[in-house]
Amino acid sequence: MNPIQRVKKEIEDIKKDSASGVSVEQDPGNPNHLTGLIRGPDDTPYAKGMFTVDIMIPADYPFSPPKMKFTTKLWHPNVSSVTGAICLDILKDQWSPALTTKTALLSLQALMCAAEPNDPQDNEVATMYKSTPDRFKAVAAFWTECYAFERGPDFPMHPAVRRLLDMGFEESAVRDALCQTKLNEDQAVETLLASLG
Repeated sequence: MNPIQRVKKEIEDIKKDSASGVSVEQDPGNPNHLTGLIRGPDDTPYAKGMFTVDIMIPADYPFSPPKMKFTTKLWHPNVSSVTGAICLDILKDQWSPALTTKTALLSLQALMCAAEPNDPQDNEVATMYKSTPDRFKAVAAFWTECYAFERGPDFPMHPAVRRLLDMGFEESAVRDALCQTKLNEDQAVETLLASLG
């Protein structure tokens, strides 16, 4: 079976299992390019978020792993907070031709439940995860709210966002500043004021 036929079969298998929390779409213009979606697992800072993963299928798939990176920003020790690059063994040296795109997406979902801070992709996040776990959870949940939530009219607003909006700043700028400063309100105000000057 050639890689494209195998990928089509894998996509059909993923569509049949809607309860898994992962889905995938094929780019109509490039059958080797997929977009994966992962629902943030319950009881994690990523709960209720939908995270997008860019997937490129190599020419020698399944003998080489798919190339994956998050395009939705997330605060996680094993994911670059800047590029979305992922540190996960099955996407590197532990890949096997018996594995599938679905296996890889489910492994990413599992990684969201159980980070590996001693083998990080992002040292800053890993340090926070180990040294101040409550702060890590607060920042990860806020990034999920900013980047991975669908906001409706009754979407709950984070108290830090509300406080800065009350100062007269614009909401998207407030969220960006709070994400950049890892929820440090004083630094966020400085960032916002600097952008006005």
